[in-house]
Amino acid sequence: MPTILADGTPIAYTDTGLPPGRPEAPTIVFGHGLLFGGWMFRPQIDALREHYRCVAIDWRGQGETGPVAGGYDMDTLTRDAVQVIRGLGIAPAHWVGLSMGGFVGQRVAARHGALLRSLTLLDTSSEPEDASKIGEYKRLAAVMRLFGVTPVRGKVAPHLFGSTFLADPANSAVVEEWAARLRRCDRAALRRAVLGVADRAAVDHEIPAITLPTLVIVGADDTATPPPRSERIAGLIPAAELHIIAECGHSSSLEQPAAVTELLWEFLARVDAA
Repeated sequence: MPTILADGTPIAYTDTGLPPGRPEAPTIVFGHGLLFGGWMFRPQIDALREHYRCVAIDWRGQGETGPVAGGYDMDTLTRDAVQVIRGLGIAPAHWVGLSMGGFVGQRVAARHGALLRSLTLLDTSSEPEDASKIGEYKRLAAVMRLFGVTPVRGKVAPHLFGSTFLADPANSAVVEEWAARLRRCDRAALRRAVLGVADRAAVDHEIPAITLPTLVIVGADDTATPPPRSERIAGLIPAAELHIIAECGHSSSLEQPAAVTELLWEFLARVDAA
């Protein structure tokens, strides 16, 4: 997997390149959720790569980006994202971010709006972490640091996947892939990534300045960032549109890939046609 330096840190990413015969095709940049990697957008990339250049970033210590001593906070990840966009020369790009990728996307859009064409936010929040969840998240992160994900998989998975999705045996391969990929990540880095999310600051005061076309999507059964969080974002960003997907938890790109892809496809087509 290629890497690009951001403040001296190699950030891994995937890049489909320009679609054949479409030298002017826009780029979509995908930012994944906590404890995943860019692979969680595989269904969307497979569907969109014939019309868009698709770039998926792996955040520090996750996916194929290696561990570093620091820089797991949302502001540093925002600088990483900006440097990837500038380094690849792909601005203005469409941003698609889920959860953690949405935390970063809101910051990029509010602070570096000229780098983006549009903003899509899936299962995310503009607010600080729910105070009632911070302790649990940090305890789970501590256990993962010491023993890996296996002992706490049964407690972590329900935060990341909806109950309907987990109850269907047909989805076991996706959950197994998630767990297998997570086991390959550095344990200390995963703990730092969780702390970066748990201790993040709010951006409610920043996002009303976003003027980009914005699509907000959330699973109806998302317990990590419940629908009211997305409703708040849609209310703060001028002219943002909100869609709630039934029978879907936190990882909507994997749980309801067809629904997410259809919403994304229609939104991007309207933005590019404007």
